[in-house]
Amino acid sequence: MTFDKVIDDGRLWAVRFDNDKDNALQKVMSQWADAGWLADFFMQNIDDLISYFKITNIEDAIYQTMEDRDELACIIMDISPDADLDQFFRPLENSRAREMILGKEKGRPHHRSWLRLYAIKLSMGIYIITGGAIKLTRTMQEREHTLQELEKMEKVRNFLLNEHVFDENSFVDYQKEIEP
Repeated sequence: MTFDKVIDDGRLWAVRFDNDKDNALQKVMSQWADAGWLADFFMQNIDDLISYFKITNIEDAIYQTMEDRDELACIIMDISPDADLDQFFRPLENSRAREMILGKEKGRPHHRSWLRLYAIKLSMGIYIITGGAIKLTRTMQEREHTLQELEKMEKVRNFLLNEHVFDENSFVDYQKEIEP
C-alpha cells in the first residue's frame, strides 16, 4: 500500500493498493466516466435506483452520474491553498459528535447525489482517499459494493495504525521513511 499526493501541498492523498496501477481516486473517477461500466452497475442495481431515487431510466442515471463526477473532479482540481477540505469531507457516521484518530469520512457533490468519496482524516484539513461508490441505499451495509468500501477504509486505517501513523506529522514521517 502506497499513497499518492493528489494536491501538491500535501492536504489530499489517495491510497494505491498493492498491484493496482491506479490509485483509489483515479480508479473511481475512471469508472464514473465509463458509460458501459455505469450501465452494467445500474442494471444490476435498478431496484435500488428506483426505490431510493425514483429513477427508472438508466440513461438518466448514467448522465446524472457523469455530471456529478465532473463536479467532483472540478472540486478536487480547484482546491486552492485556502480551501477548507473539512467543508467537503464529513464524518462517515452521521451521529459522530467528536473527532477520532484516523476518522472515517465521506465527501460528495454539493447537491443530493449518490456519488461518494471515502477517506481517512489524518488531521484537520488533511485526508487520504480510500475509494468511492455509488450509494443507492440508506446504509452502506445493505450492499456488497458499499460494504467493500467500508472494508477498504478499515484496511487503510489499520495499516496506518500498524505503521504508527496517527496524524499528519506521523504520516509525513512515515512517507520520509519509505522514500527511496
